[in-house]
Amino acid sequence: MPESVPLWLSPDASGEEKELAQTIASRWALPVAATLPEGLMLVIDNNLLQLKDNEQPRQQGVYVDFLAGDIQYRRQHGGGKKEPIAKAVGLKGQNVPTVLDATPGLGRDAYVLASLGCEVIMVERSPVVAALLEDGLRRLALTDPAQAEKLSLVHGNSIEVMASWKTPDVDVVYLDPMFPHRKKAAAVKKEMKMFQHLLGDDPDADQLLAPARGLAKKRVIVKRPNSAACLADITPSMAIASKKHRFDVYIK
Repeated sequence: MPESVPLWLSPDASGEEKELAQTIASRWALPVAATLPEGLMLVIDNNLLQLKDNEQPRQQGVYVDFLAGDIQYRRQHGGGKKEPIAKAVGLKGQNVPTVLDATPGLGRDAYVLASLGCEVIMVERSPVVAALLEDGLRRLALTDPAQAEKLSLVHGNSIEVMASWKTPDVDVVYLDPMFPHRKKAAAVKKEMKMFQHLLGDDPDADQLLAPARGLAKKRVIVKRPNSAACLADITPSMAIASKKHRFDVYIK
């Protein structure tokens, strides 16, 4: 895992982008590159924070976009509380749990749960990914402040954060640890390949389950590829399958 990813700002950046860059660099203790970096870098383009690989200049940057078309389509036309993730979390009637997402990635599942009414707390240990998530929340708040209020971000190691958690009560802990992807399905994997380059594998993924089960008042959900073994080789109470994944549910 790279020790740090520099923030690069184009010399012709606007005053607003320069101010945003200073805020992000200061908040997340990110180095600011004086010259165009090699390899991974954070850039601000059109008031949008992105992770890019300068060795792949034609490749699109990775960023958090809660307003992306596919996410909004899923929100408007998805199965709602009938979706596998909603069933796994236990959304029924007026029961709207507070969810701690200990492995938020780009925040897509967290946003889906928030759009279903859940209060979602994202815990992210990488300052680079946390910066991307916070930037996504900033832009979401400008367009849909009500949805943005359902999402919050905590920076820290999820294992340690869960073990020392005090308030608020957490009904559900959601886990989706990094899983080695097959070499096929290149479109999605370009994004994930850059993410894996940044974060590496999740060697401590199995260690997430114990503090998650200790913290959750009702259940722990683990998202896994259909072919993957159970996290920490512990059999869940039940599993809910979707086309590509399954949700292992550990009920208290």
